[in-house]
Amino acid sequence: MSKIVTFGEIMLRLAPPGFLRFSQANQFDVIYGGGESNVAVSLANYGLDVDFVTRLPKNDIGECALMEMRKRNVGTEHIVYGGDRLGIYFLETGAVSRGSKVVYDRAHSAMSEIKPGMVDWEKVFIDVSWFHWTGITPAISQGAADACIEAVKVARDMGVTISTDLNYRAKLWKYGGDREAIMTELTSYCDIVLGNEEDAEKHFGIKPEGLDITTQGEHVKAEAFLSVCKQMTKKFPNAKKVITTLRGSLSASHNTWAGVLYDGEKLFKSREYQITHIVDRVGGGDSFMGGLIYGLVTWPNDDQKALDFAVAASCLKHTIKGDANLMTVDEVKKLMDGDASGRVSR
Repeated sequence: MSKIVTFGEIMLRLAPPGFLRFSQANQFDVIYGGGESNVAVSLANYGLDVDFVTRLPKNDIGECALMEMRKRNVGTEHIVYGGDRLGIYFLETGAVSRGSKVVYDRAHSAMSEIKPGMVDWEKVFIDVSWFHWTGITPAISQGAADACIEAVKVARDMGVTISTDLNYRAKLWKYGGDREAIMTELTSYCDIVLGNEEDAEKHFGIKPEGLDITTQGEHVKAEAFLSVCKQMTKKFPNAKKVITTLRGSLSASHNTWAGVLYDGEKLFKSREYQITHIVDRVGGGDSFMGGLIYGLVTWPNDDQKALDFAVAASCLKHTIKGDANLMTVDEVKKLMDGDASGRVSR
């Protein structure tokens, strides 16, 4: 099976233990992760050959991030080095009616100062079948956006399947780049597009007809997103599949979780899961994307099965502390098959 490549920034996550607020913290838990590295970890965990491309500083903290990728069997041979620091984000985990908070400290990070030409994409994409990027990378700096555009152009020329998670981040895009123009150009190269209703609206002005997501609570109807999927495929004719996750929020601790996939003709819908005691929702979308790529690679003629695997995988991720999904294929399949008992496996 050919290799998969993901490209983006890995960061140092610092979080107060448990559900403490920032102002209560005397110490922070340390985790390394990022949207694209989380996808890579999922895929490696499922047994696929995957490389992660980023730019790291040549210091002890950069080395820790590198070691985390190697520990998870993610290839690191195409990582480039330079700059002074690893980006940091602080996470305050919410509960019940108190939402989580993220504070970024990523200005002048090694990855934010990447430039076109630093990565030899023609070398990276040798024997590669799939390339994944997210909307976070072009949001951190003009250089990162230009490097991402460089990557998708080479990937397209070399016949590599390209996927994206649109991943709108309100706290990014501070460098003055034209968000809609940059994201439109990047997404135009993609075969597989994942994004929720906020991503579509903020990046492209596309809205679901007759739906205000903030008033939906737990009852998010899959059919309401069909208009978004149709508008996306019309705007991006290269997109063979448009996918969205359906998160219904009863509280910060209790969500419903499902997904839909549109192939240009048919809307596939997954079952809906009740996630009643969320341990960590960070990386939920990344675990969905990792599951989706695995599903589409493993069952290329069964979109329903690929979607079901992705939703089950990301449902299970909500039970795992940290950014990345550490579930196995067999564990995901067990939930797919209806076993949600959580009983001890002996």
